[in-house]
Amino acid sequence: MAFPMGPAQPILDGLRELFEHRYDDAVVYADRESEVVLHEGAVRIRGDGWVELPTGRLLSPEAVHHIDTHEE
Repeated sequence: MAFPMGPAQPILDGLRELFEHRYDDAVVYADRESEVVLHEGAVRIRGDGWVELPTGRLLSPEAVHHIDTHEE
């Protein structure tokens, strides 16, 4: 099956907004007790569960226990 040719970027951007979240102020923890901090600051939670840091580094969903966000 061939996919129709054309600009698909607007569609992908719209879907990305549904499944991804960005936070400017968050703390990413590796444990339930909130003692092991993996990252503090801006993050993007991707639709596949991976957490992207501003440097482009990705944190696996298995490495992250929870994320506290401080958004107003």
